[in-house]
Amino acid sequence: MDFEYKKSIISYYDNTQLDYRFLWFRKNNRSVHFGYHDEDTLSHGDALNNLNRVMANKGDIKNGDIILDAGCGQGGSSIWLAKNFDVQVTGITLVPHQVKIAKKEAKKHQLNGRVQFFEKDYTKTSFKDESFSLIWACESMCHAEQKEDFYKEAFRLLKPGGRLVCADYFRTERPLKKEGEELLHAWLSGWSIKDIDTFHEHKENALKTGYADFEIKDITSFTRPSLQHLYSMASKLWKLGTFLKRIGIRNKINHGNHYASIKQFEALENNLWYYGLLSLKKE
Repeated sequence: MDFEYKKSIISYYDNTQLDYRFLWFRKNNRSVHFGYHDEDTLSHGDALNNLNRVMANKGDIKNGDIILDAGCGQGGSSIWLAKNFDVQVTGITLVPHQVKIAKKEAKKHQLNGRVQFFEKDYTKTSFKDESFSLIWACESMCHAEQKEDFYKEAFRLLKPGGRLVCADYFRTERPLKKEGEELLHAWLSGWSIKDIDTFHEHKENALKTGYADFEIKDITSFTRPSLQHLYSMASKLWKLGTFLKRIGIRNKINHGNHYASIKQFEALENNLWYYGLLSLKKE
């Protein structure tokens, strides 16, 4: 991954950590994802945990699995996995402050023996070949500059028969019309995402790398309540956010994150992207 792009991702998460802390995280849950709403979901916190369950089921997690959480954020999913399964979890992220917080959370939950965190690039790690039985990526592969690089490194790291499960954003087509591309990137650039790929681009990269059982399931309807919630919050706070930026309390990155939170939902409503659950296997 390009050095300057890495720096932009780190800067984004450094500058927006308070936004996530106060507007998104819940007690004992530091998941930086949109969650999954079904008939049993009663709250935002429930939805965050529920997406972990949906991904775990899709990844067919078993006791004894050795899991890489690729793009682990503050360790929310890693800690959930270790608390709910008899597994070993390694979380990696580019962002130093996230590693620090994740380690602190693991210690608080008394999981130090089964969870570890490192500052690493998931497209070029230093782990040995065939180190993991499952790779988990929750709203993190989107940050890969070239998605093929993510697939190649994950393939190298997976044991034979290992699985890869990802929840992420997928563009509906390439290219979109000019105004569609502009709207899509108004969202992506605000969250330090270079681009997102189509179903066919993901499939091509995965199959030529050597994976099997490729599947992407559209689960947008289950994430829509959280997407709409973010849009509603961001829209209501827009005038305040603009004022705070003007007087210097919020910076360009904070403001870009806020703007992107509005444009993401507008792009969804214009059918420019969807939220998908991806799964595949290394034979």
